[in-house]
Amino acid sequence: MRKAATLFFVIFTTLCTVSNVTAEENHSTLIETIQGDVTGDGQTEEVKLYGIKFSPDSAYFRQIWAEIIGDSKRNWKITYQGGYEPKIQLIDLNHDGIKDIFYQSATGGSGGLYNYQLNTLAKGVLEEIPLPEQRFLEGSFKENFIVSIQISPDSPPYEMDVSARAEDYFRLGIYNEEGDLLKPQSVMIDPIAFFEPVLISKRKGYGLKSYQQISGAYHADGLGTVESLWYFENGKWILLQTDWIPSN
Repeated sequence: MRKAATLFFVIFTTLCTVSNVTAEENHSTLIETIQGDVTGDGQTEEVKLYGIKFSPDSAYFRQIWAEIIGDSKRNWKITYQGGYEPKIQLIDLNHDGIKDIFYQSATGGSGGLYNYQLNTLAKGVLEEIPLPEQRFLEGSFKENFIVSIQISPDSPPYEMDVSARAEDYFRLGIYNEEGDLLKPQSVMIDPIAFFEPVLISKRKGYGLKSYQQISGAYHADGLGTVESLWYFENGKWILLQTDWIPSN
């Protein structure tokens, strides 16, 4: 009797779970549909991006996924992080001659950050390709209202005059009125906020351009942006170029 009751509970719970998932997917929104050969079999697949909103009047999608439908009746599903204004692009970023699936959505935070994911479905095998990371960035306040930003271990640092922001830095106890540095203070380095596919050349194909904000004593104290150009080769991202773009 006990075993029967336990079995009934397991079956009932499973049915409820399936029912809830089905009910949720019935409330999903078809965000966009794009077509392309993402498996490399010479046939066109249909990629549908779906989402479930946080509430009916919300612009935020709490669940987002893509369904890929092939002519051979094989289907795949990719789950993404939630966000605002989700979109996908079909673009060959790993240079195997097959279009990859590149996803992005805005987080809605004050830092202008985006969620990203890059997947390949070559030969019908779904894999995620890690996105590049900027491994060297340093910055700190120096004497006489100078901020030093170094974007490469092999290049000299950029120096910014931040005396126009002196009142803020007096209040925060970073400098005194003579411009003496009162305490060691590093700058704030955000993670990469945004990736943009860019054409490197007709022969080389596409790479990614990343944008990463650096701020002073607090996030709204923007100092500038690090712009980096990346290219995927031999299974890894190569940093082609890094530039420091100071704020106006």
